[in-house]
Amino acid sequence: MVKTQVQLPEDDLAALRRLAAEQGVSVSELVRRGVRQFLTSNEAPSRDQLWRRARAAAGKYRSDKHDVARRHDHYIAEAIADDRVR
Repeated sequence: MVKTQVQLPEDDLAALRRLAAEQGVSVSELVRRGVRQFLTSNEAPSRDQLWRRARAAAGKYRSDKHDVARRHDHYIAEAIADDRVR
């Protein structure tokens, strides 16, 4: 591990100290966990994850429109104009 310094507002540090005491861990451990969680939640999805999401969405929704693939821009603009999408 590499030692580093971080400056925090006093109220954040106090809250971290309370939480660390409740959980029986150090403030440093809470900071490491927070950094790890932030980094993993902001990772770009892998190509396999993107394909799984696309396959899961395919055929999931129905519409009375039969030309959505061709006229999707028109339908999106129409929905925005009607205030159905923001």
